Amino acid sequence: MGIYLNSRKPSGLYKSELARPFFVDKTLLLEDLFPLIEEGNNFICITRPRRFGKTVMANMIASYLGKGKDSREIFDGLNISKSRCYEKYLNQQDLISISFNEVPKNCSSYQEYIGRIQKILMDDLKRQYPDCDIDDSEAVWDVLTRIYELEDEVRFTFVFDEWDFIFHRDFVTEKDKKDYISFLSTLLKDKPYVSLVYMTGILPIAKYSSGSELNMFVEYTMSTQQKYGDFFGFTETEVDMLYRRYLEYTNEPAISREDLRRWYDGYHTRTGERMYNPRSVVVALTNNQIGSYWTSSGPYDEIFYYIRNNVDEVRDDIALMTAGEAVPANVQEYAATSTNLSTRDEILSAMIVYGFLTCENGRVSIPNKELMDKFVYMLQKDSTDKKHECKVEVLRT
Repeated sequence: MGIYLNSRKPSGLYKSELARPFFVDKTLLLEDLFPLIEEGNNFICITRPRRFGKTVMANMIASYLGKGKDSREIFDGLNISKSRCYEKYLNQQDLISISFNEVPKNCSSYQEYIGRIQKILMDDLKRQYPDCDIDDSEAVWDVLTRIYELEDEVRFTFVFDEWDFIFHRDFVTEKDKKDYISFLSTLLKDKPYVSLVYMTGILPIAKYSSGSELNMFVEYTMSTQQKYGDFFGFTETEVDMLYRRYLEYTNEPAISREDLRRWYDGYHTRTGERMYNPRSVVVALTNNQIGSYWTSSGPYDEIFYYIRNNVDEVRDDIALMTAGEAVPANVQEYAATSTNLSTRDEILSAMIVYGFLTCENGRVSIPNKELMDKFVYMLQKDSTDKKHECKVEVLRT
């Protein structure tokens, strides 16, 4: 057992989720992965906004498939246990699970970041395969290839969570980003030891890859792909179930079912099924209090810049949306890959990818009251700041 290779960590984390009062069973996602494992050399990437359950699902997949820990006690009572392939794949994979949002202590460079990942994985491989004569100076992909050759063609399943985390770090240069993409491509692409790569991120892969490096991935987004749509976010039926559970276990319920719909609904799958923000629903029911649980950091600040400066009159569109209107837009998710958003459609596309807005039938809107309050506050703050700047300018003149 290791930190990355056949780790016990995913099972521990998913078991904790299972014990929570508002857990939702989405283990049937595994049935869609079984054929991919059987075929081998398959690559899928799930891109969703933050707080839509990507990490929970990654831990679920790793804890079920990986050999690190017998997880039968976790899954025997869940939906996947009814699958005819349940026993066949339970804890049968040599699995490498990496959460890319973990960085070394006092990390100040890309080399420290990627060096830690490579060292941990190499140490795991040396412990697991002591007869393969692994040297620290070797590249990870060379070691994995030799293990494949010497250990009866053993193949690995990779579960990579938040693979694009590094791109949001201040210490990462443009050259570092290219090196990182090259590292992933060399590690995974056209390698016989790859059984399945399941990867999660926020923005489309095209944001970071110029084309061919990671083109082996099939990418599944919230608004353009139907497959896997039901597994990220809560459906109406699931929220109904959670609300009944909430009424059963809460002494003095302070939340109505309509509150949940008004505050956290508003997203939808490609087929039009309504989806709720899962984290906000769970936190609200746990706290017995409706409110905004959306964080105001990261991409939020970047989008605020474009609204504040009214790039291509986006601020005017947001003002209309806060009044309850949906605005027409030519939205395509690849437009959000621009590193310098300059047009109205690019900015609105980025907001959809980040989860700030939703798009249906060619019209863009604010999905729910949770985000409506954020946008109203943003516009009010912008107006106040500009008035203050005007007063300062008057005093100066």
